[in-house]
Amino acid sequence: MIVKEVLDEATLTLAEVKEILRPPEMRKRTVERTAEGTVEGTAEGTAEGTAEGTAEGTAAGEGEELRYERRKATEHAARFAKLGAKESRTLVNELLRLGKTNEAVAVRVADLMPKSKNEVRAIYAKERFSLTEASIEKILDCVAKFE
Repeated sequence: MIVKEVLDEATLTLAEVKEILRPPEMRKRTVERTAEGTVEGTAEGTAEGTAEGTAEGTAAGEGEELRYERRKATEHAARFAKLGAKESRTLVNELLRLGKTNEAVAVRVADLMPKSKNEVRAIYAKERFSLTEASIEKILDCVAKFE
């Protein structure tokens, strides 16, 4: 895959990637339902504008197979995304409000959805600060809200 120019760069959760990489025919059905007024105000309706412009231009046309890279990325996102796009972004925002974290770590927590203190410690192992027991409990409480 040859990239000519990077237009924008953002840290995304697996659920958001899954929304963006949906096949074009799925996006068209979502747009039709949105136009009919049945899917208003959901993550599908809001993610549509970004997904339409970024993924469809590089996707194979209707009826053709997806490229290998995109197919593998779609399979990975579908297999490991544990929340919806809207819920995962809400979780990331809550984790950022707690402090002691940056967006990359918050996205990792939202993707992995740790259930124990040891899992949280493993996620934060590469960071330059250590978490207190209270901080770990707050993180686990945030994650538990979304399960």
